Amino acid sequence: MVRPKTKEKRGHRTYHGKHKNARGGGSRGGRGDSGKCKHHFMRSMLLGTQMGKHGFVKLPLAVELEVVNVDVLDQMAGPDGKIELSEMKVLGRGKVTRTLNVSAAGFTATAKSKIEAAGGQAVVV
Repeated sequence: MVRPKTKEKRGHRTYHGKHKNARGGGSRGGRGDSGKCKHHFMRSMLLGTQMGKHGFVKLPLAVELEVVNVDVLDQMAGPDGKIELSEMKVLGRGKVTRTLNVSAAGFTATAKSKIEAAGGQAVVV
């Protein structure tokens, strides 16, 4: 059943409240998702909107070095057997056929042992 006051006010211009003064975002506490952690907290909880940051961020945790295998070092070395790989890491695939003096940013354990077994040196720069 409709209340008598409601029935009286129906049909009038301002029955639902103020008009011109209530057009901005200030009268409704901001536009969009504003205030979802403060004054519109219950609204956001009932709607199920998530707060805060979400997902993963890939950080540059380690510098990725270019790699070269031991079997390629024979072709890269000059007649004296010296190789300088300032920003490369040496991996251990393949065989070392001659004495090499290699200076690189890093070596795996197998690469270092193969170079030293052939009579060469593995120096970390």
